[in-house]
Amino acid sequence: MLGESKAFSGFSADDIAKAKQFYGGTLGLRVSEEHGLLILHLAGAARVLVYPKDDHTPAAFTVLNFPVDDIDEAVDGLAARGVTFERYEGLGQDEKGIARGEGPDIAWFKDPAGNILSVLKE
Repeated sequence: MLGESKAFSGFSADDIAKAKQFYGGTLGLRVSEEHGLLILHLAGAARVLVYPKDDHTPAAFTVLNFPVDDIDEAVDGLAARGVTFERYEGLGQDEKGIARGEGPDIAWFKDPAGNILSVLKE
């Protein structure tokens, strides 16, 4: 029934202006705004909606994953743009914050609203 729908996902943020700067400026994504909502335009015509929520609570799980060819290059590039990578106990992350060897190599970081994002080796 919905197999042909152009579905999209979304999550909340407490400050759309900060989210726009982070996703558009820091991460370099193409972004647009419509009716007070932020739209992230991803590869393959995929879209993600970021909507304002006054009582926003950051997601306790990864809301958006960015597959990359070279995770070290991606982490280094993001760190140079001021992104701080999260550390999680028991995951054996290296000095860059990359967890390696248990599934795809992955590193997590947060947006200004505290939502968890990741880069992972494709």
